[in-house]
Amino acid sequence: MLGEYLATDSLRWVNEPNKSVERTEFARDRARVMHSSALRRLGVKTQVMEAGQEDFPRTRLTHSLEVAQVGRELGAALGCDPDLVDTACLSHDLGHPPFGHNGETALNELAKDIGGFEGNAQSFRLLTRLEPKAFDSSDGPRAGQSIGLNLTRAALDAASKYPWTKREGQVKFGVYDDDADVFHWVRNDRTDDATCFEAQVMDWSDDVSYCVHDVEDAVFAGHVNIDILKSKTGRNEIIEVAQSWYGIEFESDQLDAALIRISSLPSWPTSFDGTMNSLAALKNLTSTLIGRFCIAAQKATQATFGTAPLTRYAANLVVPDDARYEVTALKALAARYVMNRDGADQMYARQRQQIHDLVGVLSLDPMAGLDRFHAQLWVNAQSPEAKARVVIDQVAALTDVSLVQWHIRLNP
Repeated sequence: MLGEYLATDSLRWVNEPNKSVERTEFARDRARVMHSSALRRLGVKTQVMEAGQEDFPRTRLTHSLEVAQVGRELGAALGCDPDLVDTACLSHDLGHPPFGHNGETALNELAKDIGGFEGNAQSFRLLTRLEPKAFDSSDGPRAGQSIGLNLTRAALDAASKYPWTKREGQVKFGVYDDDADVFHWVRNDRTDDATCFEAQVMDWSDDVSYCVHDVEDAVFAGHVNIDILKSKTGRNEIIEVAQSWYGIEFESDQLDAALIRISSLPSWPTSFDGTMNSLAALKNLTSTLIGRFCIAAQKATQATFGTAPLTRYAANLVVPDDARYEVTALKALAARYVMNRDGADQMYARQRQQIHDLVGVLSLDPMAGLDRFHAQLWVNAQSPEAKARVVIDQVAALTDVSLVQWHIRLNP
């Protein structure tokens, strides 16, 4: 029915007959995510630079759309169902709160007594519980409750970068304990931490889009000088950030070589002044780099696993070391000159304080502050911990702009 996919891959938590004989179950998944309110909200959420301040930089929505384009083509080239990979890519950041990873840090602090907050786990929660679309009509433990978008097993699995619950000493996780029932169904009795092939394609497409487009945005905004990689001092600063943020296993000499390789490409611009010619040159660089990183992974994967369609748990995406070093180096370039730029710390502190203030005032009088959707969830919640989680869900759902407006209204 679905090429190399099994019938169990297209199962849903609650069976819903397909209204169209011409549309696959995975195409149906993609449409549900594309039309979701959670995806729309990403249009005013921070990618790297604060959303709502400038017109050019990516938002979390435009980033997700670009990841989907990259992932769809890479996945199709390797034999994945393109709609399935597209769905995973569109879904991967749905749970990110206002102010990007800075907001995630603040909400994790506030939720430390109820299981923490993690953007990937929040994405799973939105897909399986919070996004209004379907309800459980069975007599099981979720009878009558929302089951989110009710995506297929394969789609939920493909959207899971970190397929495990919260663990001691581990920052990243992909599901809250509250949502473990659906998670175990998705994993279909798997008990390991392996990610399916489509999730690996999504993850690499995210890294590729993230590093390339964030550098483009940073150059346009004037945070990155196009000549910075010619300087040994500049490269050393980037290397230091790369090892601090992404791990000391990334060796200094290989990171330096990666930065030199990238800046030696014919498409690397000689200057940038914001004119049409320089913008076109910068865009040519982004397309060159995306092709470079995707083709490298495609060729290496097919060299290892062959050219037959690769799906689910039949293979692993193979990323050559050179490509992984280059992507990590570019991510560190954006981190050094955008996230760590002068004045950013004060902005981050203000953002975290606004989130702390808002969670505090909503927790004092939830029925007066929560919107109608979350107020109903708060009333229905069966424990203090569940009620506290609803407040976190509410704040996480806000955009950069609406959070500031709520903060002014509720905490003048």
